[in-house]
Amino acid sequence: MNSADPSTSIHSPAPAGRRQFLQRCSMGLGTTALASVLSQTQSQAANQIAHFPPKAKRVIFLFMAGAPSQLDLFDDKPDLVNQFNKPLPPSVSNGQRVTAMTKGKAQLVAPSMFKFSRQGQSGLMMSELLPHLSGMADDLCIIKSLHTDAINHDPAKTLFCTGSQIPGKASLGAWLSYGLGRMNENLPDFVVMNSAFWTGGTGNVQALYSRLWGSGFLPSKHQGVSFQPSGDPVLFLSNPTGVTTRSRKTMLDLVSELNRDHLNEIGDPEIRTTIAQQEMAFRMQSSVPELTDLSDEPQQVLDLYGPEVQKSGSFARNCLLARRMAERGVRFIQLFHRGWDHHVGLPKKLRGQAYDVDQASAGLLQDLKQRGLLDDTLVVFGGEFGRTTYCQGKLTPTQYGRDHHPRSFSVWMAGGGIQGGISYGQTDEFSYNIVENPVHVRDFNATILHQLGIDHNKLTFPFRGLDQKLTGVEEAHVVKDILT
Repeated sequence: MNSADPSTSIHSPAPAGRRQFLQRCSMGLGTTALASVLSQTQSQAANQIAHFPPKAKRVIFLFMAGAPSQLDLFDDKPDLVNQFNKPLPPSVSNGQRVTAMTKGKAQLVAPSMFKFSRQGQSGLMMSELLPHLSGMADDLCIIKSLHTDAINHDPAKTLFCTGSQIPGKASLGAWLSYGLGRMNENLPDFVVMNSAFWTGGTGNVQALYSRLWGSGFLPSKHQGVSFQPSGDPVLFLSNPTGVTTRSRKTMLDLVSELNRDHLNEIGDPEIRTTIAQQEMAFRMQSSVPELTDLSDEPQQVLDLYGPEVQKSGSFARNCLLARRMAERGVRFIQLFHRGWDHHVGLPKKLRGQAYDVDQASAGLLQDLKQRGLLDDTLVVFGGEFGRTTYCQGKLTPTQYGRDHHPRSFSVWMAGGGIQGGISYGQTDEFSYNIVENPVHVRDFNATILHQLGIDHNKLTFPFRGLDQKLTGVEEAHVVKDILT
């Protein structure tokens, strides 16, 4: 600009939109920018089709935030009773990283006080803390050899849910929404429900951040929608006093028209997302109340989930809502249940947590199964890492705590093309190191994607010069041995 020209200093040109910018740019820069925009559009279009026939249509992920003890729930080590209060051999710990809470302290072995027994025709070993889930043993695949890179809660949860310890990546549910598209026009693709209370105490309960169900670099329409335990299930879903459904629709039509004009002017894809979300919110004003109204559920179905199903915000009620969402075509349903961080006083606290989730998760499986939904619904249960064999805090045969342990932990899967009645992977006699069939969190997520017909290497999104993937840049492998 020539500052000596009065016309240029008084009459500045209007800011150029992206379309005008590309038209005015030099051929090199304009072509580069346009190619970037087109690549994202083409990538989104290509990703709306599964890469191969899926075994599952949807996922229900029961995330136990805080890290349940595999030693007390799934990974039976009866011979550890002979090691009670003895130091963990250095050959077992092998100088591995520990948290600041137990660094430099004696590592004294704490066997589980809970008994295990064989359950079902498969003879799967199950803890006495899980009597109802034990009844579904023949439908469970227990993976005992999961491991992760993170040793603290927040990065470990972020890694499990988004594929990276560093915040900002897209979550698993967002990837599925982006890659497979919508199954129901009246409900979100991805719904999140957090338990409003839990029985294992509140002494070590970490916050849950929305990035765990966020869309990251993906269009924001793919982020999870968090349902509330009381009041409107979705914030601001009800019309304000004096606003009718008809007047809300008239207002929405006008706003959508203005937004479309704005979209045509500057081409920002987030405007398209805003339009879609506003229209979805209007449809949800009728679909969500119907979804969350349990008055049509027979008593025998409510009984499957246990007495806590009557309490709004309970894990049991959220499990029943998850089944109703699965029926109505919600692609990814994630339930978070906190209270599993048992550094001290584990036996009492773990009993409480098991009470919260045992009958409810077993009821969910049974309910899905009797409706013919378990075959194409993948149910997953697990936390961000495991717990140590050695004790933290006071140690007696019936009183102990456990520190964080990323080296090995257990999760279970059911339905959706997963073999039932099997355990996969094995740890050493201390449940400390994996000795057979290790499964990294990346492998686990790749397996979930695979069951929905997605090749994890092909589901990508260009961002910051890299074709981003849920499983990142390191190798990940589908755990094919557990598939039907």
